[in-house]
Formats: sequence, structure tokens, C-alpha cells
Amino acid sequence: MSAAGAGEGGRPAKAVAHFRANCNCAQAILMAYGPSVGLTEDLARDLGAPMGGGLAMSGSTCGAAAAACLVLGLEASSSGMPEDAAKDRAYVRAAEFLSNFGAVHGAVNCRDLIGKDLSTPEGREKARGEGVFETTCPRFVEGAGRILDAMLPGETGSGENP
Repeated sequence: MSAAGAGEGGRPAKAVAHFRANCNCAQAILMAYGPSVGLTEDLARDLGAPMGGGLAMSGSTCGAAAAACLVLGLEASSSGMPEDAAKDRAYVRAAEFLSNFGAVHGAVNCRDLIGKDLSTPEGREKARGEGVFETTCPRFVEGAGRILDAMLPGETGSGENP
């Protein structure tokens, strides 16, 4: 099944399908959720390109979580609120997302989530060799999607806090 055809399981499954189809975690979230906030799939892919591995393979904030914050920012900016109110809403919603993500997964930073240092070639090779990208990262992509679904209006989200 192609990523675009991942209907069963909703947007979290679609994000995982994008991830398994050679997208990084941020690209996967942006491609699955971006169209609902005005991003084309191509722009979402390009925007997320440097965000994998904890933002540029630095091990900091998980790319799926960072991308989810971008989606929430776009959702807030399209709400019709004045700019300052939309920015405040984006801060609050992103903080809620990060808190929920950390509560579900035990951390927000990629290095802590996967237990590998992706900032070094050795760390990336170790992660590849241990199958981290195939077995561990999809859980974080799906988890980010489930939290977004609970926060966003639309297909399955209520727009309320999870």
C-alpha cells in the first residue's frame, strides 16, 4: 500500500507509511498532516528534510514532535485570530503537545528516545545496524500523529486537548 493510500488507521498510519517509504520522521508528520493546514505534500517533504534525527541529526527535539509543533502553528495561524493571539495559541498548543508526547514516550529528545547519538557517523551506523529506524522510530511517528489527532479538528481530532 502506498503512503497516500493509507486510509485505514487514519493520519497516524499515513504518517508511518510515509516514514516507511523513505521519509524522515518530520517529513512523515508534515506530509500526513500538512495538507489539512495548507501545506502541499511536496512543500511538507521539503520543509521536513532537515528536521530528522532530532533536528539535523543533532539528537535534540524529535523530528516528529517538532513537525507536529509546526502543524499546530499553522493551525493557529489559520484560525482567524489576530496575529499575537494566534502566536500565543501556537505556543500553548505546542507546549501541550510536547508535554503529552513526553508523557507518552518518556522523553522528547531523539537521543533520549532512541538511545543513540545520531550526530556521529558511528551513532547513525549503530542505529541502522540495530534497526532503530525500522522498529523504534515508527512508534514515535505514530504517537505524534495520535496526539495531533486528539488536538486538531478534522478527520478524527476533536480539537481539544488529549
